[in-house]
Amino acid sequence: MKILSLDTSSNICSVCILEDTNVVLEKHIEDEKTHSQKLMPLIDEILSEAKLNLSDFDLFVCCTGPGSFTGVRIGVSTVKAFHDVTDIPIASVSSLESLAYNTIQDNPPFVCSILDAKNDNVYYGIFEKKENTFVPLEELGAKNINDMISILETYHSSPILFVGDGAKKYFSLLAQSFQNATLAEDNHHKQSSISIGKAGFYHYKRGDFSTDSNAISPLYLRKSQAERALEGEK
Repeated sequence: MKILSLDTSSNICSVCILEDTNVVLEKHIEDEKTHSQKLMPLIDEILSEAKLNLSDFDLFVCCTGPGSFTGVRIGVSTVKAFHDVTDIPIASVSSLESLAYNTIQDNPPFVCSILDAKNDNVYYGIFEKKENTFVPLEELGAKNINDMISILETYHSSPILFVGDGAKKYFSLLAQSFQNATLAEDNHHKQSSISIGKAGFYHYKRGDFSTDSNAISPLYLRKSQAERALEGEK
């Protein structure tokens, strides 16, 4: 199946075409401030290079976050519009799950994805690898790093691979709490449309997709910076 995958949840605007889980083409721009201006030209460029139209795809996939509030909305709105025009199914993948798929070749039994949310706060998710997919073992969350560690203490004796910019930032602290902790390779810590697309393929195979664009929405695990500032939170 042909998949068009988008990720605008970080400072990287990434677009990928996959055949099942095999990458056909990928293009990206690393500049968060221009996602709204650069996404559609990037999509036009990759479609032109692949000699494909939107109607040639079997699935559209986007990242729903957590991440940049504005970036996530841009990606979600784009695939919703594509579905409304073509009636092609859409699947949504969290940035935390996609980070786990960055490590799939390492064959880890457990992966904990962590994104830095500033002021010692993180977004996190822990996944178990089953065959070629990752199954969440806890609800995705947003916590202080120490609170996150307390929640995941039941896994302290399990081999856990940590991935994401938050994992890199707090790995010395994580290694103190998890005796079998390892840190993913440097090139695995960035989000991309490739891992979003691979996860989307497995979502589709298990029936986790939508034929109604209204069913897809951004994943907000915490309030926006403006809302937190208004309420006096960090």
